[in-house]
Amino acid sequence: MKEKNWKVSSTLQLREIEAYDFYRSLSDRVDDPDIKDTLEFLAGEERKHREFLMGYREGRYESDSLRLADVVDYKIAEYLEEPDIKKGMDSSDVYLVAAHRELQSYHFYRALADLHPDGEAKTMLLRIANEEMKHKEKVEYLYSNTAFPQTAGG
Repeated sequence: MKEKNWKVSSTLQLREIEAYDFYRSLSDRVDDPDIKDTLEFLAGEERKHREFLMGYREGRYESDSLRLADVVDYKIAEYLEEPDIKKGMDSSDVYLVAAHRELQSYHFYRALADLHPDGEAKTMLLRIANEEMKHKEKVEYLYSNTAFPQTAGG
């Protein structure tokens, strides 16, 4: 692998470690076990991204090893302000914070991909950006279901 790609891969691994730590820390601030489970799931996804990046750097994975998926973008994070993180946050605020985090990660990877010419590094970055959008889709779905719960009348 080119030295430039190695540096990119190392930087991305650090970013994924920060994301993992972020979700673990956020989990410590909530009491609801279901929300904790969701945040632990997200932390695990970030850990998998780091493992992929390590494998990519070591040549165990190709840039297209992550599969692309169609994503429903609810655009909730784009229209609602990110709430402050505090102890005892309600579930909708937790999911909105997570949606903002995933949107920021998507923009980071997308911008980095745009700096690269077509090729292996760009493909890998676009696929990780897609992974972040899949996470955003999940937490925005959870946000919409907790902020606007269904009533018995539909």
